[in-house]
Amino acid sequence: MKSIGNHIKECRVGLGLSQAGAAKLLNISTPAFCKIETGQTDLNLSRLYQIAKVFDVDVITLISGKPVHSTNNEDIISLKQKLEQKEEEIHKLRKKVIDLYDKLGI
Repeated sequence: MKSIGNHIKECRVGLGLSQAGAAKLLNISTPAFCKIETGQTDLNLSRLYQIAKVFDVDVITLISGKPVHSTNNEDIISLKQKLEQKEEEIHKLRKKVIDLYDKLGI
């Protein structure tokens, strides 16, 4: 199974963009974009939507690697649920970090 980063790379290459070109369109550094493609950076929903908009594809295409019209409704529902779960996990982890900083007095 390919990662979201690989799907983003496929879309970028399909548009004829370099990593630097894509990074510029997204207003991020080239190393930051490289980390997205290689899976070193976890994507949040807002960044995923931004990439989809810049690449003129649906978010589902970035996640699944398939155009929306070839993805069935069950796949879409499942992917949306996974996205929501990941966002919730990220939210909980951020809260834990903030709580730890508060306890440490930082």
